[in-house]
Amino acid sequence: MLIILTLYQVPVWLVFSKLKLVRWGWASGTVAGLIGAFILVVFGGLTKGLAQSARETPQSMLAAQIRIQGFVCDKLLGAVRDRQRSKPDHAVWVLKCSNATYRVSRAPDMAAKVEPLE
Repeated sequence: MLIILTLYQVPVWLVFSKLKLVRWGWASGTVAGLIGAFILVVFGGLTKGLAQSARETPQSMLAAQIRIQGFVCDKLLGAVRDRQRSKPDHAVWVLKCSNATYRVSRAPDMAAKVEPLE
């Protein structure tokens, strides 16, 4: 946000102070302020949407990973970590989808081992 505000202030400074294309007054200052507020609202909304899309849960990442590996997970219902089977650097999850349940074993930098459960 600060970068966007700074990028807006530079042209305003050039137009009003350096190049003196427009005289600074009540009307021109109000218009410049409204344009700046509009720009901040638009870019603020865009960055908020990007931040929300970046909030992925481990469950949704597991579902995406098994889909990439060719397994069907229509709708993710939840995932629970299997603490008995998990080890350091080897997490085991039970992933529940609307159509199936899977045991997913993950190790760093490797494809997941996926076992369909009955």
